[in-house]
Amino acid sequence: MKNERHQKILEIIEKYEVDTQGALIDLLAKEGYFVTQTTASRDIRELRLVKGLTGKGTYKYILPELKKETSASALNSAITDSIVNVDAAGNMLVIRTASGMANAIAVCVDQMSLEGILGSVAGDDTVMMVVRDTQTAQNLKNELKRSFGI
Repeated sequence: MKNERHQKILEIIEKYEVDTQGALIDLLAKEGYFVTQTTASRDIRELRLVKGLTGKGTYKYILPELKKETSASALNSAITDSIVNVDAAGNMLVIRTASGMANAIAVCVDQMSLEGILGSVAGDDTVMMVVRDTQTAQNLKNELKRSFGI
């Protein structure tokens, strides 16, 4: 039953822009799968679903494997236009953004699944990323600048 439910969840998030657990629970019920919020939360975690940015600037559940488009054309131009600068310091990257856009940029970079990024933290207008080493930081800085058209 769990595997069937997981498959149904994947079909639902492919078909609809599901942005909350409540919306997922409602859509599952329409398909005959009645689950609690706890079960929906566990399913989301087990499927490793994340929230990704839609073309409308809202978020929806997606599979990480479905979001690995890395070209600048695949990134929403409103998002990429909000990037002010990308710089490296030691084994860290710093991305400066327009106010309020750091989280969206962090999501975009996470979606790119770049090798060497160990983790990131987003504030209001700054994303800080810890990178494996100094050389990787320089390489990623150059790659991000190319991808974002800076």
